[in-house]
Amino acid sequence: MRISFARARKSSIGLDIGSSLVKIVELDFSRSQPGLSKLGVVPLPPEAIVDGEVMDRLLVVDAIRECAAQAGVRGGEVVTAVSGRALIVKKVLMDKMDQADAREAIFWEAEQHVPFDIEDVSLDFQILDEGGAGNQMQVLLVAAKKELIHQHADLVREAGLEPRIIDLDAFAVQNCYESNYGPEPRKVVGLVNIGAEVTNLNIVQGGAPQFTRDLSVGRSRFVEEVQREFNIGQDEASRLLTQARPDGVSEDTMRTVVARAAEELSGGLERSFSYLKSAEGGAQLDTVFLSGGGSQMPLLRQHLAERHQVPVEVLDPLRSVAFEPELFSEQPPEELAPLLAVGVGLALRRVE
Repeated sequence: MRISFARARKSSIGLDIGSSLVKIVELDFSRSQPGLSKLGVVPLPPEAIVDGEVMDRLLVVDAIRECAAQAGVRGGEVVTAVSGRALIVKKVLMDKMDQADAREAIFWEAEQHVPFDIEDVSLDFQILDEGGAGNQMQVLLVAAKKELIHQHADLVREAGLEPRIIDLDAFAVQNCYESNYGPEPRKVVGLVNIGAEVTNLNIVQGGAPQFTRDLSVGRSRFVEEVQREFNIGQDEASRLLTQARPDGVSEDTMRTVVARAAEELSGGLERSFSYLKSAEGGAQLDTVFLSGGGSQMPLLRQHLAERHQVPVEVLDPLRSVAFEPELFSEQPPEELAPLLAVGVGLALRRVE
């Protein structure tokens, strides 16, 4: 799934196809600091992608074309990503060997861990402790159904772009975090990218993913719960969720509704914490960073911080990226930036 370019380029384009928004980000690497040179954000109709599945190809292709036109991107190669149930990310133990031998052996290893027909998946891997002691090594195994990869690539090509790299949303967010905040060897962070219908969860320690899952819950779950509770429309429910002290409704009731909607998300976090403690010798999570549309819900941030007793912050994808204010004429950067975590993380993958 990861393909290397022949040489580094002065710019890179990240294409993030979400359930509710298509985002295109172009970064310029001609100076010492990466710079945001082009940006496009286009909404998708609710029926275009449902539960992570493309239901209307034409709507999605048209949205990608519109987004590229808005950003001023005319064709060319892009870095894009996938997520969802057709993906498996798992750490496995293998006998120590070099990269070339591991590439041969990974197919045999994958058959024991991937619940799909091995002929139907694309495989990739990364050795996490190549220089470690002992006769075994930890390997991060990634498997994706070929059908998912081909469908995603075809969508991008139909829109007039070329998918040079297809990554995972969770890994793109990790790349975004490390590029902007810098990896700290001992620090354990939870990267939680809450999209409209899918949440990408990635627990990272010292630059290595320890636990990676996609959860079938997103911002739409919270909007629907608020709509039902207060018998209001979608726009009004979305507005209330962006307020730390919601006006016109009971704040206590609002907190209860958010907590109820967050149950599945919290359960996913708790399972990841338990895995981390058992697998990494009792390691504790230091910070949770939220991105995506879910990061714009203050009461959710408060709920997660209180329930899990861990600091919760909003990830800033532009912390170390220069940009011109004119690119954010429609929406302030502090509001839009968290939605760009995947796109920026993809574009930050210097193509080499």
